[in-house]
Amino acid sequence: MHDGTLLAAVDLGSNSFRLEIGRFEHGLIRRIEYLKETVRQGSGLDGERNLTPEAMQRGWDCLARFAERLKGFPADRVRAVATQTLREARNRDAFLQQGSAILGHPIEVVSGPEEARLIYQGVAHLLPQSDERRLVVDIGGRSTELILGHAFCADAVASFRVGSVAWSNRYFADGAFTAESFRTAEIAAKAVLDEALNTYRPQAWDVAYGSSGTAGAVGEMLAAAGGTPGLITRDGLDWLQEQLLRARSADKVRLEGLKEDRRAVIGGGISVLRAVFDLLEIRTMQVAQGALRQGVLYDLLDRELPADDVRSSTVRGLMERFQVDAQHAGRVARTAALLHAQLHPVAQPGAPDHGDRELVWAAQLHEIGCIVSHGDHHHHGAYILEHTDAAGFSVSELHHLSLLVQGHRGKVRKLEANLDNPRLARELACLRMAVALCHARRDPDLEGIALACEGHRFVARARAGWAAAFPQSAHLLREEGVAWQRTSWEFAAELP
Repeated sequence: MHDGTLLAAVDLGSNSFRLEIGRFEHGLIRRIEYLKETVRQGSGLDGERNLTPEAMQRGWDCLARFAERLKGFPADRVRAVATQTLREARNRDAFLQQGSAILGHPIEVVSGPEEARLIYQGVAHLLPQSDERRLVVDIGGRSTELILGHAFCADAVASFRVGSVAWSNRYFADGAFTAESFRTAEIAAKAVLDEALNTYRPQAWDVAYGSSGTAGAVGEMLAAAGGTPGLITRDGLDWLQEQLLRARSADKVRLEGLKEDRRAVIGGGISVLRAVFDLLEIRTMQVAQGALRQGVLYDLLDRELPADDVRSSTVRGLMERFQVDAQHAGRVARTAALLHAQLHPVAQPGAPDHGDRELVWAAQLHEIGCIVSHGDHHHHGAYILEHTDAAGFSVSELHHLSLLVQGHRGKVRKLEANLDNPRLARELACLRMAVALCHARRDPDLEGIALACEGHRFVARARAGWAAAFPQSAHLLREEGVAWQRTSWEFAAELP
């Protein structure tokens, strides 16, 4: 990536949507524009955990305004991520499909641990480098992330379903502040966060940092009242709660530094922050400048080169954890990538080709389920990928990998509902053909082997005499025609 490249991150939070645009310069990203809109999607979940039409429309309207600013940005220079509200929403697919079309870029839902990892990257890249052990606390609208790390490495990440919007709606629904409501809210927050004690105990970190909305709002109010800028103390939190109790309701709070968009959720935010201070025995917390959106920008840099992509490291870790035959997995991955290059050549010679990374990862992980059962390992592998916390991967990326792993053997029609996606169909054809060619668990003879896609028809071809020399491989390729039956795709093996 050359100096001057513009990058953009869109953060679809439970309280606010944010757009961060930065310029890459000398290894760092300099902010050139920041937009924030209070959307309050977290308050738009009904009793069935569906986003209301009004909440979805607020989100779409905001994304339309962001889209105007992002017009002309290349696809690989923008990343949009959604967090807890859209993790919870049962009708999220309807919002995401329309929202992605409006924004002009796909919106990815990230898991709680992945959100935490990205938050830490954002915080760490905007802090001076040191050897300190860091605790990062990010209280969002519907979730709170805790991270232990040093330098740019997040050593432990966790996400808890407690946040400023959720707690304000639950314990301060009428906007009234009472001593009892604060006491109840703090007890409830501690009950959710209690399991954090084992990992995030005071002995595990040197400095505590608060990231994002609640910590920033508290820091600004305390600084405006004469406190040390950028520092949150327990005495300061006690003073703030006393001011809210005196005001008796959110609409009557008059505190310098409290922005209007934060007023409705400040009660829940402060109660959760006080619970974190008590539980983890925090004396002082520094307000961090970095947050999720900066982490997304720096993650875009890492994805530029395969060697720096954290997802590649995650795949290697999963292979080791589930005792995958690495030599065979690499053999299948190389073969699948070769076939994929025939279907999808790089548009510009010399340009990096990121198109087959997910195919390679799926090939490396296609036997991940063998540790459970060899007979149905494709089903077990798909389940593992759907339910694992994998650093660097969004929920949709893991789902895509799980489909490829599930579909690499057996009848293809089990994935019929997903085969209207041509990309998935192409990658699946490459993976299945690679598995067939590598069935003997040794490097296959690929001279003259070719795969073509003609409309909705895949055609495998080989040089004259290849089928006679490798009869089992030829048989498996011919059987692919049967495996793809009763789908909208066809597979044919033309083997002289």
